[in-house]
Amino acid sequence: METGVINSITTYARPVTVKRADPQLADALTRVPAATQTKIRKQSQDFEAMFLNSMFSQMTSGIKGDGPFGDTPGTGVWRSMLTDEYSKSFAKAGGVGISNDVFRTLILQQANRG
Repeated sequence: METGVINSITTYARPVTVKRADPQLADALTRVPAATQTKIRKQSQDFEAMFLNSMFSQMTSGIKGDGPFGDTPGTGVWRSMLTDEYSKSFAKAGGVGISNDVFRTLILQQANRG
């Protein structure tokens, strides 16, 4: 799959982030190992990608016969792969902010476990 299309779309999909002090998260991050933080960050992004994929799939479910493949049996498969790649790319570029909240919640839970 050509990545130029995805890269051009995610260039405009930069999230607007507002940095706010979060002493509770800062404290929790000191109690959770870096390897665990990396794993939780990836899982948070994967969750957001799954959410975005569901949203993009619903957005394109009513489209029939448009695009380079017309109305062929392969169109549905192609479109599902495209929305999957879009959602992964959007989530990696910052998404809509869901992964940050999921990350925070999981880090706080992990810090309180041990």
